[in-house]
Amino acid sequence: MDIISLRAVSKSYPSADTRLQVLREVDLDVEEGEFAVVAGPSGSGKSTLLNLMGALDHPDSGAVRIDGVDLAGRSDRALANLRNEKLGFVFQSFHLIPVLTAVENVAWPLFLKGVERRRRVARSRELLTRVGLAEHMHRTPGRLSGGQRQRVAIARALACEPKILLADEPTGNLDRKTALEIMDLFASLNRDGRVTFVFSTHDPTVVSYAGRRLSLAEGKVDDEPLGVTRHEDSAHA
Repeated sequence: MDIISLRAVSKSYPSADTRLQVLREVDLDVEEGEFAVVAGPSGSGKSTLLNLMGALDHPDSGAVRIDGVDLAGRSDRALANLRNEKLGFVFQSFHLIPVLTAVENVAWPLFLKGVERRRRVARSRELLTRVGLAEHMHRTPGRLSGGQRQRVAIARALACEPKILLADEPTGNLDRKTALEIMDLFASLNRDGRVTFVFSTHDPTVVSYAGRRLSLAEGKVDDEPLGVTRHEDSAHA
Protein backbone atom coordinates (compact mmCIF):
# COMPACT_ATOMS: atom_id res chain seq x y z
CA MET A 1 0.00 0.00 0.00
CA ASP A 2 1.28 3.49 -0.89
CA ILE A 3 1.55 5.60 2.25
CA ILE A 4 2.90 8.64 0.36
CA SER A 5 1.75 9.51 -3.14
CA LEU A 6 2.65 12.51 -5.31
CA ARG A 7 1.02 13.11 -8.69
CA ALA A 8 2.31 15.74 -11.16
CA VAL A 9 3.66 17.82 -8.26
CA SER A 10 5.42 21.07 -9.15
CA LYS A 11 6.88 23.67 -6.80
CA SER A 12 8.65 26.97 -7.37
CA TYR A 13 9.81 29.89 -5.23
CA PRO A 14 10.32 33.61 -5.94
CA SER A 15 13.89 34.45 -6.93
CA ALA A 16 14.81 38.05 -7.76
CA ASP A 17 12.51 39.02 -10.64
CA THR A 18 11.62 35.46 -11.62
CA ARG A 19 10.64 32.13 -10.05
CA LEU A 20 12.97 29.25 -9.32
CA GLN A 21 11.41 25.97 -10.43
CA VAL A 22 12.44 23.36 -7.84
CA LEU A 23 10.17 20.40 -8.68
CA ARG A 24 8.65 19.65 -12.09
CA GLU A 25 5.58 17.40 -12.32
CA VAL A 26 6.96 14.77 -9.96
CA ASP A 27 5.17 11.43 -9.77
CA LEU A 28 6.23 9.35 -6.78
CA ASP A 29 4.85 6.59 -4.57
CA VAL A 30 6.36 5.37 -1.29
CA GLU A 31 4.99 2.12 0.07
CA GLU A 32 4.28 1.54 3.74
CA GLY A 33 7.38 0.14 5.43
CA GLU A 34 9.88 1.39 2.83
CA PHE A 35 13.27 2.84 3.77
CA ALA A 36 14.13 5.41 1.11
CA VAL A 37 16.80 8.08 0.76
CA VAL A 38 16.61 11.22 -1.35
CA ALA A 39 19.94 12.18 -2.89
CA GLY A 40 20.98 15.15 -4.98
CA PRO A 41 23.25 18.19 -5.00
CA SER A 42 22.65 21.14 -2.69
CA GLY A 43 19.70 23.16 -3.94
CA SER A 44 18.22 20.27 -5.93
CA GLY A 45 14.96 20.30 -3.96
CA LYS A 46 15.48 17.56 -1.37
CA SER A 47 14.15 19.65 1.53
CA THR A 48 11.27 20.92 -0.61
CA LEU A 49 10.26 17.36 -1.45
CA LEU A 50 10.32 16.36 2.23
CA ASN A 51 8.30 19.43 3.22
CA LEU A 52 5.63 18.54 0.69
CA MET A 53 5.55 14.92 1.88
CA GLY A 54 5.20 16.18 5.44
CA ALA A 55 2.32 18.62 4.79
CA LEU A 56 4.59 21.52 5.73
CA ASP A 57 4.29 23.19 2.32
CA HIS A 58 1.84 23.27 -0.57
CA PRO A 59 2.60 22.40 -4.20
CA ASP A 60 1.96 24.94 -6.94
CA SER A 61 0.14 22.18 -8.79
CA GLY A 62 -0.44 18.45 -8.50
CA ALA A 63 -1.69 16.27 -5.66
CA VAL A 64 -0.12 14.95 -2.45
CA ARG A 65 -1.72 12.11 -0.48
CA ILE A 66 -0.51 10.90 2.91
CA ASP A 67 -1.85 7.55 4.15
CA GLY A 68 -4.81 7.94 1.80
CA VAL A 69 -5.55 11.55 2.78
CA ASP A 70 -5.53 14.14 -0.03
CA LEU A 71 -3.86 17.27 1.42
CA ALA A 72 -5.49 19.67 -1.03
CA GLY A 73 -7.89 22.10 0.64
CA ARG A 74 -7.19 20.88 4.16
CA SER A 75 -7.19 23.54 6.88
CA ASP A 76 -4.05 24.36 8.83
CA ARG A 77 -5.58 22.67 11.88
CA ALA A 78 -6.38 19.51 9.90
CA LEU A 79 -2.84 19.40 8.52
CA ALA A 80 -1.39 19.92 12.01
CA ASN A 81 -3.51 17.05 13.32
CA LEU A 82 -2.35 14.84 10.45
CA ARG A 83 1.28 15.63 11.18
CA ASN A 84 0.88 14.95 14.88
CA GLU A 85 -0.93 11.65 14.27
CA LYS A 86 1.09 10.14 11.45
CA LEU A 87 4.39 11.99 10.90
CA GLY A 88 7.70 12.51 12.64
CA PHE A 89 10.28 15.07 11.48
CA VAL A 90 14.00 15.58 11.98
CA PHE A 91 15.13 18.97 10.67
CA GLN A 92 18.68 20.18 9.96
CA SER A 93 18.10 23.17 12.25
CA PHE A 94 16.53 21.05 15.04
CA HIS A 95 13.64 23.46 15.88
CA LEU A 96 13.88 22.68 19.59
CA ILE A 97 12.14 25.01 22.04
CA PRO A 98 14.98 26.92 23.80
CA VAL A 99 13.31 27.32 27.20
CA LEU A 100 12.36 23.64 27.53
CA THR A 101 14.65 20.85 28.71
CA ALA A 102 15.45 17.89 26.49
CA VAL A 103 12.80 15.75 28.16
CA GLU A 104 10.23 18.55 27.84
CA ASN A 105 11.07 19.04 24.16
CA VAL A 106 10.57 15.35 23.45
CA ALA A 107 7.32 15.39 25.43
CA TRP A 108 5.94 18.45 23.63
CA PRO A 109 4.18 16.63 20.74
CA LEU A 110 2.68 14.22 23.28
CA PHE A 111 1.38 17.20 25.26
CA LEU A 112 -0.22 18.57 22.07
CA LYS A 113 -1.79 15.17 21.53
CA GLY A 114 -3.34 15.22 25.00
CA VAL A 115 -1.25 12.43 26.56
CA GLU A 116 -1.28 12.69 30.34
CA ARG A 117 1.88 13.92 32.03
CA ARG A 118 3.14 10.70 33.60
CA ARG A 119 2.95 8.78 30.31
CA ARG A 120 4.54 11.50 28.20
CA VAL A 121 7.44 11.97 30.63
CA ALA A 122 8.03 8.20 30.77
CA ARG A 123 8.00 7.99 26.96
CA SER A 124 10.39 10.93 26.68
CA ARG A 125 12.82 9.44 29.17
CA GLU A 126 12.73 6.11 27.36
CA LEU A 127 13.53 7.70 23.99
CA LEU A 128 16.29 9.95 25.33
CA THR A 129 17.89 6.90 26.91
CA ARG A 130 17.68 5.04 23.58
CA VAL A 131 19.50 7.88 21.80
CA GLY A 132 22.21 8.03 24.49
CA LEU A 133 21.10 11.13 26.40
CA ALA A 134 20.01 9.65 29.74
CA GLU A 135 22.43 11.92 31.59
CA HIS A 136 21.43 15.09 29.73
CA MET A 137 17.66 14.98 29.66
CA HIS A 138 17.21 17.93 32.03
CA ARG A 139 19.44 20.29 30.06
CA THR A 140 18.04 22.99 27.79
CA PRO A 141 19.19 23.07 24.14
CA GLY A 142 21.66 25.88 24.87
CA ARG A 143 23.57 23.53 27.17
CA LEU A 144 23.79 20.73 24.60
CA SER A 145 26.20 20.21 21.72
CA GLY A 146 24.99 20.13 18.11
CA GLY A 147 25.08 16.35 18.08
CA GLN A 148 23.16 16.15 21.34
CA ARG A 149 20.51 18.56 20.04
CA GLN A 150 20.22 16.38 16.94
CA ARG A 151 19.56 13.35 19.13
CA VAL A 152 16.89 15.24 21.09
CA ALA A 153 15.24 16.12 17.76
CA ILE A 154 15.34 12.46 16.73
CA ALA A 155 13.79 11.37 20.04
CA ARG A 156 11.06 14.00 19.65
CA ALA A 157 10.34 12.79 16.10
CA LEU A 158 9.70 9.30 17.49
CA ALA A 159 7.63 10.39 20.48
CA CYS A 160 4.19 9.84 18.97
CA GLU A 161 5.15 6.56 17.29
CA PRO A 162 4.70 7.95 13.77
CA LYS A 163 3.83 5.82 10.76
CA ILE A 164 6.19 7.96 8.65
CA LEU A 165 9.48 9.55 9.64
CA LEU A 166 10.95 12.26 7.40
CA ALA A 167 14.47 13.46 8.07
CA ASP A 168 16.69 16.11 6.49
CA GLU A 169 20.33 14.98 6.94
CA PRO A 170 19.56 13.13 10.22
CA THR A 171 23.18 12.15 10.91
CA GLY A 172 24.76 15.39 9.73
CA ASN A 173 25.75 16.51 13.26
CA LEU A 174 26.64 13.10 14.67
CA ASP A 175 29.96 11.31 15.00
CA ARG A 176 30.22 7.99 13.16
CA LYS A 177 29.62 5.79 16.22
CA THR A 178 26.49 7.69 17.23
CA ALA A 179 25.29 7.83 13.61
CA LEU A 180 25.50 4.04 13.36
CA GLU A 181 23.63 3.63 16.64
CA ILE A 182 20.88 5.98 15.49
CA MET A 183 20.62 4.27 12.11
CA ASP A 184 20.40 0.88 13.82
CA LEU A 185 17.53 2.26 15.92
CA PHE A 186 15.77 3.49 12.79
CA ALA A 187 16.40 0.17 11.05
CA SER A 188 14.81 -1.75 13.93
CA LEU A 189 11.76 0.52 13.87
CA ASN A 190 11.52 0.06 10.12
CA ARG A 191 11.88 -3.71 10.35
CA ASP A 192 9.83 -4.44 13.47
CA GLY A 193 7.40 -1.53 13.58
CA ARG A 194 6.90 -1.05 9.84
CA VAL A 195 7.70 2.66 10.20
CA THR A 196 8.23 4.24 6.78
CA PHE A 197 11.43 6.29 6.48
CA VAL A 198 12.30 8.93 3.88
CA PHE A 199 15.60 10.74 4.42
CA SER A 200 17.57 13.31 2.48
CA THR A 201 21.29 12.73 2.88
CA HIS A 202 24.82 13.03 1.56
CA ASP A 203 25.98 10.43 4.09
CA PRO A 204 26.91 7.04 2.59
CA THR A 205 26.22 5.49 6.01
CA VAL A 206 22.55 6.44 5.72
CA VAL A 207 22.37 5.34 2.08
CA SER A 208 23.74 1.93 3.04
CA TYR A 209 20.64 1.28 5.16
CA ALA A 210 18.16 2.11 2.43
CA GLY A 211 16.30 -0.18 0.07
CA ARG A 212 15.56 2.61 -2.37
CA ARG A 213 17.35 5.71 -3.59
CA LEU A 214 15.50 8.69 -5.07
CA SER A 215 17.81 10.98 -7.03
CA LEU A 216 16.77 14.60 -7.60
CA ALA A 217 18.10 16.60 -10.53
CA GLU A 218 16.60 19.48 -12.51
CA GLY A 219 13.32 19.14 -10.68
CA LYS A 220 12.79 15.48 -11.54
CA VAL A 221 13.03 12.33 -9.43
CA ASP A 222 14.80 9.23 -10.71
CA ASP A 223 14.09 5.98 -8.89
CA GLU A 224 16.98 3.66 -8.09
CA PRO A 225 16.12 0.48 -6.15
CA LEU A 226 19.12 -0.56 -4.09
CA GLY A 227 18.15 -4.15 -3.33
CA VAL A 228 18.87 -5.43 0.15
CA THR A 229 19.25 -2.88 2.94
CA ARG A 230 22.20 -2.76 5.26
CA HIS A 231 20.25 -3.90 8.30
CA GLU A 232 18.97 -6.89 6.37
CA ASP A 233 22.39 -8.13 5.29
CA SER A 234 24.01 -7.28 8.67
CA ALA A 235 26.91 -5.55 6.97
CA HIS A 236 28.40 -4.30 10.20
CA ALA A 237 27.03 -6.87 12.63
